[in-house]
Amino acid sequence: MKDLVGLVRTAIWLAFFGALYQELKKPAEERTWHGKVAGMVPYDFRVPDLQRIRDAYWDPKSDVLFTEKVVGVGWSVNLPVAFRKLSGIARQYSSQIRSRPD
Repeated sequence: MKDLVGLVRTAIWLAFFGALYQELKKPAEERTWHGKVAGMVPYDFRVPDLQRIRDAYWDPKSDVLFTEKVVGVGWSVNLPVAFRKLSGIARQYSSQIRSRPD
């Protein structure tokens, strides 16, 4: 388990430095400070506003569980979607337990 945590930590740092490198190699006027590392890991180093925070962490109309992180590298969790998915799993589990013969 300790090796897995170290591997994840290393991957996060590599993505972080990759994002910084990606932005700093651009001319200053072309830097946006948000994008994707290797075309898949999102990053955003801009100052967040309330709407971006709300869209990332609280968008009950969406079905997307993982959204782009508001600040930093990686993904955020859309809390209403996570709650819906966890409730569905809990309901399914409890109905399986109730329908099991004793």
